[in-house]
Amino acid sequence: MIQKYVYGHPFPTDAVVKEIETAKEPLPFFETDNQGSFTYTLAEDDIVYGLGEQIRGINKRGWQYVSWNYDNPNHHEDTRSLYGSHNFIIVCGKVTFGAFFDYPGKMEFDIGYTRRDTMQIKAAKNDLTVYIITGENEKDIVKQFRGIIGRSHIPPLWAFGYGQSRWGYKNEADIREVAAKYKAAGIPLDSIYLDIDYMERYKDFTVDEERFPDLKGLAADMQAEGIHLVPIIDAGVKIEDGYSVYEEGVEKNYFCKNAEGGDFVGAVWPGRVHFPDFLQPEARDWFGKKYAVLTEQGIDGFWNDMNEPAIFYTEDRLADTCAEIEKLTAGNMGIDEYFAFTGMVAGLNGNIGDYDKFYHNVNGQMVKHSEVHNLYGMNMTRSANEALREICPDKRTLFFSRSSYVGAHRYGGIWQGDNKSWWSHILQSMQQLPALNMAGFLFTGSDTGGFGCDTTEDLMLRWLQYSLFTPLFRNHSADGTREQELYRFSNADAAGNMIRIRYSLVPYLYSEFLKAALRDEMMFRPLAFDFADDADAKQVDDQLLLGNELMIAPIYKQNAKGRYVYLPEEMMLVRMRSDEDYETEILPKGHHYIPAELNELVFFIRNQKAIPFAKAAKNTAETDWNTVRLLGYSGCSYEMYADNGTSPNPEDSLTVSVIEK
Repeated sequence: MIQKYVYGHPFPTDAVVKEIETAKEPLPFFETDNQGSFTYTLAEDDIVYGLGEQIRGINKRGWQYVSWNYDNPNHHEDTRSLYGSHNFIIVCGKVTFGAFFDYPGKMEFDIGYTRRDTMQIKAAKNDLTVYIITGENEKDIVKQFRGIIGRSHIPPLWAFGYGQSRWGYKNEADIREVAAKYKAAGIPLDSIYLDIDYMERYKDFTVDEERFPDLKGLAADMQAEGIHLVPIIDAGVKIEDGYSVYEEGVEKNYFCKNAEGGDFVGAVWPGRVHFPDFLQPEARDWFGKKYAVLTEQGIDGFWNDMNEPAIFYTEDRLADTCAEIEKLTAGNMGIDEYFAFTGMVAGLNGNIGDYDKFYHNVNGQMVKHSEVHNLYGMNMTRSANEALREICPDKRTLFFSRSSYVGAHRYGGIWQGDNKSWWSHILQSMQQLPALNMAGFLFTGSDTGGFGCDTTEDLMLRWLQYSLFTPLFRNHSADGTREQELYRFSNADAAGNMIRIRYSLVPYLYSEFLKAALRDEMMFRPLAFDFADDADAKQVDDQLLLGNELMIAPIYKQNAKGRYVYLPEEMMLVRMRSDEDYETEILPKGHHYIPAELNELVFFIRNQKAIPFAKAAKNTAETDWNTVRLLGYSGCSYEMYADNGTSPNPEDSLTVSVIEK
């Protein structure tokens, strides 16, 4: 059952697409002060799931989280905000219920941080809608919630292949070299990503004609090899006379405004920029149709970035900071002055005060950006999705974004933001997956190998062994870091084998993705969602159930030769060194130490289940579905979902078949 409670005058976020009548009875479970604060008393054994893209464990107890979309690649355990805001939780314990706090501004979730026995949720203003969901269990609550927020984005089949990305592919020759070297190494590849280097001086919807003189020809040559080019689009529009996107936006009043009514100026990659006002339907339509500049050149996939929106600085804050630094450096800088100096410089990027300085035009009313901040990336994604449905009506386009809010899952996927080549970020990514699935984000994954810092060969291999199970499977790194294309490593053969295993698993992963999307279910779940009466399962936060047949337990520690795993039931251990070299073993319920060499992938098939497994192909287009066989327990069957991989409506070509072992 879903109950809706309205406080004040909520801003329409479009997160919920189903009409629900406002309840007349008082809000259950929580005490509220009618000032935007909601308090719940936690029992000692209560577990709190959710909040989508947040740090720490699957159980969110013990920390304070802030919903405020924020560009923070250097996130440690003390981080409170990341790139997306997903205000949906499930409390499981003395009572089990879900709660969605539909509020687009800053919101705090103190889940046993100030007091161990108290959860306090606080909106910046008492203008929000709260949905309370009760049901048979956690999975039922998720299904009900997903039913009111709309179907998850389903990308084309090729998006489930392996992708290679780097900020630093400077020209066409770099792209061709990557494709050629992957081919020479015999490593399957479906996509190569274009970061900001392809643009003319970081201007959206432009191509640098010196470095990429024939993007259309390049895209065609790559397509002939089964490789799709996926360019980046940023939120900020460069201020430059003669640049048509800038001039049109100014002429039609499509940019966010400052307090005086002029176009707001921030700064990102190109320097001074304006931000499109994506809360205006006309501005969304205008910006989205600009993607045709690239689809006309053969592009059929995009990723949106910097759309929190990230702001490196504003001119007035930069001027004030420089003036203060001049004062500090004029004399003797002691410790206090030194920390003030470094703090002011660091405080320029994403300064929360800058988001109070600009406004959106919403039906003729000026709305301060900070009050609707978390909707910006969602509506940029919406802009592209709605336009691409018109631009490319006969096929699906790959689309994913960095910033998001609940509802953005209808328009595209997300990657889990900029990360680092840290072992802890493997675990963090895995722990985010169930909460993201709860909020509707199915097409997601992390930057494999880490985006910032220098990766290592063992880190890359272990990360591959985790992320080859995630729908978005992309190796992405930052300019200036160690180059991490797989063919560069001494263990390239082992890395290539991991990629081939991924391609053998595509029939299963794609099938389970379609089921989760079409049935409003989760693809990744905590063990406790399926084993509710198992006390040990409730404590596990570094293993996940994948679909109805698999359990994954990645290795995420340096130099580890294996790991401890808890099996909540009898399972089949699968140990793979390649798609053709593997063995299986039946293990009983309980705790086990599982050895795993660096070149070995280990996963588990649940009791009396089996998965479809195909012959590895060089890309998804060449997958031979006739070679699909079942891997798992004898005498089992599997219900496989498949479609043509391109139709805008999967149901138009959906086939459901039963494979027997």
